[in-house]
Amino acid sequence: MDDYTSAIQAQPDFEIPYYNRGLILYRLGLFDEALKDFRKVLELNPKFEDASLSLRQTLLDKENKLRRGY
Repeated sequence: MDDYTSAIQAQPDFEIPYYNRGLILYRLGLFDEALKDFRKVLELNPKFEDASLSLRQTLLDKENKLRRGY
């Protein structure tokens, strides 16, 4: 994940590192952080369909986690 953060610092207008870091954060269950990255991807490239899908999935999983009381 550090490599993606470094890439973001070097090229903050390039959406791919945000997307990849968001996927890692999602897999770690860090939904709020993942959502920030997916939203940034869509801000930079609104047509990035995988980021849109990942954003929606993360929102659903976050809601399910809250319902279960985790």
